[in-house]
Amino acid sequence: MVFISRHGETPRTFEILKDLAADQPLSPTQFSLSVHNAVIGLWSIMRNETSEMTALAATGDGLEHGVLEAAALLNEGAPAVLLVITEEQPPQVYAPWVDDVPFPYAMGLLLTRGDDWQLALSTPPVQPSGSDWPHALDLLRTLLNNETTCQHAWKNRVWTWQRNR
Repeated sequence: MVFISRHGETPRTFEILKDLAADQPLSPTQFSLSVHNAVIGLWSIMRNETSEMTALAATGDGLEHGVLEAAALLNEGAPAVLLVITEEQPPQVYAPWVDDVPFPYAMGLLLTRGDDWQLALSTPPVQPSGSDWPHALDLLRTLLNNETTCQHAWKNRVWTWQRNR
């Protein structure tokens, strides 16, 4: 499993920070659930899952980094990799800094070996305009509309998804 979240448990973390600022005692349970790998840890306990799992705190192109991690696991012999990308809408106080989560969402993809899709990375001299949607939701729209190409720009990187079949 590869779990990706750019911002993690921001509502929970914000509550912890408010308690800290108010000199209130901190909850060990709340803290343990605020860390990035808490979700996959709980999932593995609930399902008695012992396979390799990775939690990524990635930038705006976390989806693509997660796919690269999944491809590495597949290359090492994993028969399939569950890739989950999720974001909670941060508290309003974070709005000046976090503008890439229009609403809470989660997407899961079960990835297996194959060549139906190709993912390429380029660094063009001029940054193309990107979608206003998070990469995961933009890819989901591409899949649902049966489109053949999807392009995501992040900083100086451009990721191109190409359907081969």
